[in-house]
Amino acid sequence: MNTVVTSREAILSASRDLIRKQGWKAVNIRTIARECNICTGSIYNYFDSKSDLMASTVESVWCDIFHFPENPGNKKPFDSFGDCIAWIFDSMKKGDEKYPGFFTFHSMGFMGEEKEDGQQFMAQSWQHIQDRLFMVLLHDENVRQEVFDEDFTRKKFVEIIFSLMISALLQHNYDCSGILGMVRRVIY
Repeated sequence: MNTVVTSREAILSASRDLIRKQGWKAVNIRTIARECNICTGSIYNYFDSKSDLMASTVESVWCDIFHFPENPGNKKPFDSFGDCIAWIFDSMKKGDEKYPGFFTFHSMGFMGEEKEDGQQFMAQSWQHIQDRLFMVLLHDENVRQEVFDEDFTRKKFVEIIFSLMISALLQHNYDCSGILGMVRRVIY
């Protein structure tokens, strides 16, 4: 066994590699420990439980897939709301290719309390995506301001667009042309 101390990130990296190579079902404490060349008990130095490891792995994969581009020098990362949508769809497609079956099967890998932890991390990731969409929409100078009012807010619009994205994700449909056409007609 490895006598060198590993790290939380090394364990999560090994977990992501297992998902890429063998699918979500390969992720378990013994397999991850073997991949890190450490004993299974060492995993618990970094994660409180199997549930914590699994939930952290879900969060790690979501973050890897949907890590928004940085904006150096206060430059906007996207020129428009539509560009952001296209980037998300491209990330979904690349994520599905990089982590086969992850979108479909990761929520089934949790039981009982673990399921709540996994769903919580997924919800946090989804909220992060929606928050970024909202910020891009807010700063898109081409959006017609009269489109939104107290009943049809930017936030509600983002929620609608995001629900369409999740539907496309579950169907493995990475063609965003229909959504982009609708967005152009509604807000520009």
